[in-house]
Amino acid sequence: MNQTRLSQALLVAVVGAAALAGCRKDEQTHANTTGTPATTPATTPATTPAATAPATSPAPPPTGSATAGTATVTLGNAIGANNTIATPRTSFSTGDTIHASVATDASMPVRLTAKWTHLGSNQTVAEETKDVGAGAHTTDFHISKPDGWPPGRYRVEISEDGRLVNTSEFDVQ
Repeated sequence: MNQTRLSQALLVAVVGAAALAGCRKDEQTHANTTGTPATTPATTPATTPAATAPATSPAPPPTGSATAGTATVTLGNAIGANNTIATPRTSFSTGDTIHASVATDASMPVRLTAKWTHLGSNQTVAEETKDVGAGAHTTDFHISKPDGWPPGRYRVEISEDGRLVNTSEFDVQ
């Protein structure tokens, strides 16, 4: 009779521990998909070794965005039909048209912005925004100045939906 009660108590403890472990896993998964930190409820030590909950791996951290959040930028003074740079450069002449070929691969449509800055004067010389569809795309941003660019160091910053994803610097001589 005592063995039956002990077996039943042990069975209840094991089932309870498994249920708690399942609840804890659901809480971690739910918390991580909503972007809030997962919390583990406080538990009291088990009275029997069989009542110890099995170890579980934490859920992966949230990705934060459905887009890739990266952009590859290639600079040059000439662009091909598919918006790619044939000869990449980081140094330009004062009369060049300067192209930034931006390769993205996003899971949903994004808005790309190119902000061109002359570092010597810390002035924005141009800013342009383009909407890009989902999937792999190469987008051209370019600047030109008929009377020539002042010599110096420049930067182009590429943002995706308002988040900076790439910065490239170049010289005009």
